[in-house]
Amino acid sequence: MRQPSKGLVHSVTYYGSYGVVLAVVLAGALLVIVAFGAARLIAPRRPNVGGKRTTYECGIDPVGEGWSQSQVRYYVYGFLFVIFDVESVFLFPWARVFQTLGYQAVVSMAIFIGILAVGLLYAWRKGVLTWV
Repeated sequence: MRQPSKGLVHSVTYYGSYGVVLAVVLAGALLVIVAFGAARLIAPRRPNVGGKRTTYECGIDPVGEGWSQSQVRYYVYGFLFVIFDVESVFLFPWARVFQTLGYQAVVSMAIFIGILAVGLLYAWRKGVLTWV
């Protein structure tokens, strides 16, 4: 009796892995469809009863509009936070192993921190960090 070739066995297992992915995607889609269908069947059918569409402010009667626009200055501080947060993501792992990396790693990190410090100094000199 002749044994099957290794290429045929490899191709069956290779395409079988795609079958598993397809089965998981279909199961996930079915789960979403069932969840939305159940929510539609169970949900109450009273669309505009009472104050359903009014703004809620911690039990106090709403004053003014429920929507307000944020100032640009908040975005600047948020952006600076993200920049220095990403810096810390690079800095902490480097601090764990900097003794084994040598002099070149210390110089590279000093250049990285220096570039960020120059950017912060530039923003400070331009008056970006003033609140009012």
